[in-house]
Order: sequence, then C-alpha cells, then structure tokens
Amino acid sequence: MFTHKDLQDLRDNSLKMQGWIRRQTFSPQMEKTLRRFSSWEVSELIFKVNQSTFRGRLMADPGLPDGEVEEDGRQRWFSLEEINEMRRKMKVNRKSLLPHRPAGKRAIRVAVANFKGGAGKSTVALHFAHAAALDGYRVLCVDFDPQATLSHSMGLSDVNEEHTVWGIMARDLIRETDRMNRAAQGAESGAALPRRKLPASITDMGLGDLRAPDFIKPTSWPTIDLVPSCANAAFVEFASAQYRHMNPDWSFFAAVSRWLDALPDDAYDIILFDCPPAIGYQSMNAVFAADVLYIPSGPGYWEYDSTTSFIGQLSEALEDLSAGFESHFPAGKMPLPKAFLDVRFLLTRYEPGNDLHRAMFEAFRKVFGDRVTKNPIEHTRAVEQSGRFLSSIYEIDYRDMTRETWRRARTTFDTAYGEFRDNVCAAWDRLEERS
Repeated sequence: MFTHKDLQDLRDNSLKMQGWIRRQTFSPQMEKTLRRFSSWEVSELIFKVNQSTFRGRLMADPGLPDGEVEEDGRQRWFSLEEINEMRRKMKVNRKSLLPHRPAGKRAIRVAVANFKGGAGKSTVALHFAHAAALDGYRVLCVDFDPQATLSHSMGLSDVNEEHTVWGIMARDLIRETDRMNRAAQGAESGAALPRRKLPASITDMGLGDLRAPDFIKPTSWPTIDLVPSCANAAFVEFASAQYRHMNPDWSFFAAVSRWLDALPDDAYDIILFDCPPAIGYQSMNAVFAADVLYIPSGPGYWEYDSTTSFIGQLSEALEDLSAGFESHFPAGKMPLPKAFLDVRFLLTRYEPGNDLHRAMFEAFRKVFGDRVTKNPIEHTRAVEQSGRFLSSIYEIDYRDMTRETWRRARTTFDTAYGEFRDNVCAAWDRLEERS
C-alpha cells in the first residue's frame, strides 16, 4: 500500500538527484551562468560574416570589445553583452546588425501550445528564446506549465507560487473585482449594482498591491527575463474555478493579457509562452494573450490525432468565450472574438531518414497546407545530451562534444528559428499600433 507519505519520500529522493545534476551543471553557488561565445560562433553563426571580415573590424575599431583570449591565443571569446555592444556599433556592407523591430509597436506575443505531452513545447520555447537573444532581441518568457521545465532550464527552481501565473491571475481577480465594485450604478436603470465580495484568503495575500514587473525574474541570459512556474502552482485550475464562482463576471481568460498591457511597449521585443499540456485556465490565458500560435507536434500518427483534437477543442473554447463575454467584455486591449495574426504547425523529433516521419510530414502539409513550417526540428543526440543538463544546444560548448554533432543540432534549431523569426516579424508588421 502506498500513501501520500510514500509519494513524498519518492519526491524527496528525486529532489536530491535534481540537486546533484544542478551542482554538475551550474556554478558552485547553484546559479546558472551563461558561457562565452567564440569569435567563430560570433562571426559565422551569429553575425553571419566570415571570420576574416570580423577580425578586420575588431582590429580597425579599438572601441569594440576585446573579449577574452584563449591561452594559445587562437580564439577570442565574447559575452552576450559584448556581442550586443558590437551589434549596436558594427555594420556589414553598410547594413545594421540590429534585428527587425517595427517602430511604435509593443512586443509580439507567441504561444507555444498543444495538449499532447512530449510534443516538444518547452524545448521549442527554450531554444527559440535563446536563438532570439543571440539574434539581438529582448525576450520575456512566461512559463504557464506547473511542470516548470522551462523555468528549471532557465536556472530558476526556488520559486514562490505567488509570483507565477497563478499570482498574476489572483491579482487580476482582485483588481477587476475592485473595478467592478466602483461602478456604483447601472448604466440604464441607475440602480445600485451588487458588490462582489472576495474572501480574506485572497485579499490578504497582498497580491493586489504588486506591480506588474514584480512577477518577472532575470535569468542567466542578460536579455531574457522569465515569469517562472513551480509545482505548487498546479492548483491554479482548481483555484480559478473557485474565483469564477466568487465573481462570475470576471473575464479570467484575459488576466495575463491585461497584465502584459501594463508593461511598457518597448520593455521587450518577443514574448514567448510555454503552455501546459492541457486546455485550462492557464492555457486559455496564454492563447488569448498571444498574437501568434505555434503548435509543435511529434511526427507520429497519434501526435497528429492529438493535434487535430487540440485545435478542435481550442476553437470550441474560444467560441464559447466570445459568446459568453461578447456583450460586456471588461477592460483589456484584446478584442473578441479572439483572432491570431498567424498560426503555424511545427514538427519536432523529426528523422529525415524515417519513412513514417516523412509520410506524416506530408500528411500534415496536405491537411494544414502552408500553415506547416517548412523546416521541422530534427531529432539529434546532441539535443538529448543538452536536455540532460537543463540546457539548450546554444548553451552547450561545442568543445564538449564533436563539432559535427554540435553543429548538426544547432543547424536544425537555427533553421527552424529563422523561419519562426520571419513568420513572427511578418505578423509583427501587421500588428495594429496602440492608440
């Protein structure tokens, strides 16, 4: 017989193993640190210029960062801060190295979602965030998944549930209820509206007084911030159902969107949502706040079947929200019915030499057309190895494995990210400017 105490013992043993892995991966202070990048990586993989041109620019301009030189003097290594300083100061063929960003527009928001577990949502979100940061973008990640894989990979493990998406939603409930209670009279009859009463267990937590940036934590990447998650945030689905009972008029699905509206338009460039493998209160907040929906899927039939169910149930859920709140949608800047600027399907764990995978890729393209990205993410041993150490392929030093193995893994993510960036930037250009 196994009770909750036995499960706690199993959990404690697992936490010890997690601690050992972090000690092997992170610094002695248990803090994740970002490695430096070689001049070869900076020139050919990040700036896309040949090494001789890059070295020539460094020699010609003493104001550019020097980096750190290897003991044998063959290679210089640069921090991401130094890379971004060079990006701001250097031009190649009279072209700026700064990434595309439409003037006068807020950050573009992308939800990585599918309710099939193991589809690669966290892996895609992690690698796209890191690739975007190396591309010069400022990135905010929001971890909606109580499994907290993205948060742990970003180096955040000691997280208070009050500073997760659950805290954002509870804060929104308090503020929205206060706003509704300030509407003392009905618009037509002039009769007093009933006041909505929230229990002290919610109002006394102090969440209503938190500022929007209080939920954001820095990561080891200087241009990536994160709203983390944790296992204790799993009860958000139960809590949210109770909150709706306390205030039926609360538009729960717009809580995160309203929170993002409070951030300065120029605080970030790209905002990435890592969604849980479910359609619930958290995932509905993510898709409602998103401008672009990216749906990863494995290359098997059951993944295809699950993805089909996901988009069907998501469409029904969004239709229900539009019908239920259409006449009195309160606050927030996202209109109803919900519309995405772009929707894309991305195949993950793809093996080009596998006949079944190729057949399923063609099946996806036949059904979903050009909504399927042209470049799937290939299954590589290097990605498996990086995942064991809570890292992306961009964080792994290529000297820790054969360069060919590392390069193959990096190439598949670079290619997939390049298509992602082009799709997102095209949607970004169509994003309406704030009034």
